[in-house]
Amino acid sequence: MISCHSRIFVVVITGIAILQCSEKTSPGFYQYVLKHDKQRILEAADKYLIEEPITITSSISPRSAGGRHDFYSEGDYWWPDPDDPDGPYIRRDGMSNPNNFTDHRKAMIRFSMRCATLAAAYKITTDEKYANHAIRHIKAWFVDENTLMNPHLLYAQAIKGRVTGRGVGIIDTIHLVEVAKSIGLLAEANLLIAGDFEKIRDWFRSYMDWMTTHEYGIDERDRKNNHGTCWVMQLAAFADLTGDIEKLKYCRERFKTILLPNQVARDGSFPLELARTKPYGYSLFNLDAMATVCHILSSSGDNLWEYQTKDSSSMKKVMQFMYPFIKEKSIWPYPADVMYFDDWPARHPALLFAGMAYSGDAYLDLWGKLPAEPNSMEGLRNFPIRQPILWINK
Repeated sequence: MISCHSRIFVVVITGIAILQCSEKTSPGFYQYVLKHDKQRILEAADKYLIEEPITITSSISPRSAGGRHDFYSEGDYWWPDPDDPDGPYIRRDGMSNPNNFTDHRKAMIRFSMRCATLAAAYKITTDEKYANHAIRHIKAWFVDENTLMNPHLLYAQAIKGRVTGRGVGIIDTIHLVEVAKSIGLLAEANLLIAGDFEKIRDWFRSYMDWMTTHEYGIDERDRKNNHGTCWVMQLAAFADLTGDIEKLKYCRERFKTILLPNQVARDGSFPLELARTKPYGYSLFNLDAMATVCHILSSSGDNLWEYQTKDSSSMKKVMQFMYPFIKEKSIWPYPADVMYFDDWPARHPALLFAGMAYSGDAYLDLWGKLPAEPNSMEGLRNFPIRQPILWINK
């Protein structure tokens, strides 16, 4: 994360509070986010304190080719064939089949939300009751042999009658990105027992090894749309937790040489996302993932926010392209999404992270005015950064 040092102050213009300064600092950003999110975080965290961990072992699909500890999900856009109801499913892009198995995905989203919220509440208050309950959830998923998840996704995004799993299923673990950030915070506070922390890091090391060597991982890495972006985002977050310098370096190079050149048009748009049946939602999703990559990997010596390819593709252009359509969705010049169009926009982390990187008051102000999260499960599934306070230094 790029930071600088100077005074922060807030002015009010036409009734709207805007964060203003010549050069913004991490403490100033932290207070800005805290002002918006403190009540939301603490109210949710207090509710989560009474909730027990639920892992993938709580629900098993008879269609899974894996075992009790193996994550399983089914491709969202695959449906029974009306001409062959008992045969292989057929694809209807952008249309989610409500009868597909989603219990494991929902359990992971639930875990991510509770872990990150509890960790955020601890960061705000230093009250260890929040940290200890977050650790209960973390241990259930990564340490306890009775309830843990195996560190692979061999059976994710299966399709009835076609495949038992696919590389595109790796996108299901984007919800572990904020879990990894929470674990790092709790470890830095010396609240994780050393043996447990080592087992947790071993889990993430094993998962990274799988996603960088298995054919499914290679397939997902090489996809040119949001799947390829989310692969990099995950690897960067997990490598940051485990201190894997080589994988962090690899992710930086992949952003520069693969993600920007292959996904960003000269005008800053994402052509591969605009070609889908949900162009608005997918553009926002990819925007958030790319911004998170930049936030995790940028340093004073290698600032991805300022990087530009030979044909002038850059994160700055991406933000400039999407900002007007986040501010005013009614001017979106492309088709409306076939589903969940009303879920967007929300408080996209791209606005916050870019506002920090570019000293962009317009980005920060818009972030502060939007709903904190999408209301639907589908929206939450495509919104992996829900507690930005975790990502900003005090």
